[in-house]
Amino acid sequence: MKDILFSFIIPVYNRPDEVRELLESFSKLDGQFPYEIVIIEDGSSITSEIVVKTFIDCLDISYYFKPNSGPGDSRNFGMQQAKGNYFIILDSDVILPTNYLTAVKKFLSTSYYDCFGGPDAAHPSFTSLQKAINFAMTSFITTGGIRGGEKQVEEFQPRSFNMGLSKKAFEASGGFGKIHPGEDPDLSLRLHQLGFKTTLIKDAFVYHKRRISWSKFYKQVNKFGMVRPILNQWHPDSKSIVYWFPTLFSLGLIVSVVLMIFNITLPIYFYLSYLIIAFILALISCKSLLVAFQALIAILVQFFGYGYGFLKSVVNIAVLRRNPKEVFPNLFF
Repeated sequence: MKDILFSFIIPVYNRPDEVRELLESFSKLDGQFPYEIVIIEDGSSITSEIVVKTFIDCLDISYYFKPNSGPGDSRNFGMQQAKGNYFIILDSDVILPTNYLTAVKKFLSTSYYDCFGGPDAAHPSFTSLQKAINFAMTSFITTGGIRGGEKQVEEFQPRSFNMGLSKKAFEASGGFGKIHPGEDPDLSLRLHQLGFKTTLIKDAFVYHKRRISWSKFYKQVNKFGMVRPILNQWHPDSKSIVYWFPTLFSLGLIVSVVLMIFNITLPIYFYLSYLIIAFILALISCKSLLVAFQALIAILVQFFGYGYGFLKSVVNIAVLRRNPKEVFPNLFF
């Protein structure tokens, strides 16, 4: 394997404060590895250009401004401009721990993969809401660890907030598609079809800040749910009963509440037991009663948002056979 030259690809849209925090974390990275940072301003009205200039003397940064075309297309643009032979794609709302690049370099030096993903975590400085949503999105009891918890290492589907991709794999696949969200699992599945292997580097985690509110979180997970049946249609081999769980959970909870009216309480006790276990795990993980209580809300928002989006998409795409781009134009750029 030839030497790896990393290029960090970071699309940004109206988030100069996020870029400042991310670049500050770059300046504190351990190791003396050569790398470049490619920032793509995706048609922002509030740009990060001034922020980038403050780091130009201490970091190797390239800055590009282009018309808005979505994060996937912006990542592709950045990879086309990059000088490296291995791209690391980050969202602008992440912060790198000091050992991030050391962990990536060590892993790829001994076990090379053309594509990898890393987990996300909550920094101690994050708000209680950010920590609660992080728990809901990453805990094994909620998502099964698909974002990099204790799930399988082989055939891991990286998420584009923290994803590595070789230049070879990018050129062979054409990079990200026009769908959003869902462009990252779509790329992973296409890479598998082309014979490339993906993996999880557990030690290459990032702090994922997620500047988000309850309403924004609902909209986000609702889109995740709508996207999955589209991906299942594009990649039939990726279908799994697991994707039905949030929908079944939500419908079951509604039925359980209705049954309580008729003094049938056993089903609701199953849900209460699950929520108690989730509360205890969140309390142990986050060491905060407030975060643990908010984590329960986040779990319910996540399941109902994703479950409803998934069911609506299944009805429109799998049952009514409608064109996804016509039914859900907001999911495509």
